[in-house]
Amino acid sequence: MDTPFSTLIRVASHEAHTEAETSTFMSDLLGGRLGVDAYTRYTEQLWFVYRALEEAAEALRDDPVAGPFIQPELMRTAELERDLAHLYGGAGGHPDGDADTDNGHGNGNGNGNGDWRTGLTPLPATAAYAARIAECARDWPAGYVAHHYTRYLGDLSGGQIIRDRAEKAWGFACKGDGVRFYVFEEIPNPAAFKRGYRELLDRVEVDDLEKQRIVEECKRAFAFNSAVFHELGARFPLSA
Repeated sequence: MDTPFSTLIRVASHEAHTEAETSTFMSDLLGGRLGVDAYTRYTEQLWFVYRALEEAAEALRDDPVAGPFIQPELMRTAELERDLAHLYGGAGGHPDGDADTDNGHGNGNGNGNGDWRTGLTPLPATAAYAARIAECARDWPAGYVAHHYTRYLGDLSGGQIIRDRAEKAWGFACKGDGVRFYVFEEIPNPAAFKRGYRELLDRVEVDDLEKQRIVEECKRAFAFNSAVFHELGARFPLSA
C-alpha cells in the first residue's frame, strides 16, 4: 500500500465525514438557530461516547496496535463532566425528556449542577455508538483505533469551530466552563500534535486487509455520528 495510511483514511472517509458535519442539526446549531438546550443535549451524548472510549483506554495501553494512541492529554470525560455541571447549573437545568417538546428554548426543570446525571440517558443512536466502541475495545483493538481517530482528531479540528460558535451564541467564557470539552490544555500546538498522530497511523503494523477494515470502521463511526445528529434534529426541530 503506497499511499500513507493516514491519507487513505482521510480520503476514504471524506464523504461520510462531510455528511456528518453538514447534518441539519449541526448546521442549525452552528448557525445559531437552536437554543442552549440543544447544545446541552448534544454535550450529553458526547459524554456517553467518551466514557466508552476512555473507560477502555487503560486496558488497551499495552496493545501493540491501539496502545500508542492512548495519550492522556486527549482524555475528555472530566472536561465534559465539568461542562455538563455548568450547563445544568446555569442554563436551565435538565431537559424534561419529552422528545416532542424539546425545542431548545429553556424547558429544563432546574436540577442544578450537583445532580446533572439524574435522568441522563443516551439517545438510541448514541447507545448503539457507545456499544460499538466498547465492542471494538474488547474484541478488535484496531477497530477501536478507527473510533479514536474519528473522535479526537475531529475535536482538535472542527471541534474548535463549535467552541467558537458556542461562546458567541450563549456567552460562555472563552475556553471556559461550557466549552472545556474543546479545550486541550495539555496540547499547546494542535497542528504538531495532529501531525504526530497521523505518523502513528502511518506506522500501524497491520496488513493491507486490516487497514481496509479500519477504514471501513472509520466510515461506520461517521455513520454513527450522523445517526446521533439525525435523532437530535428530530428532538430540536426549528418549527417547534
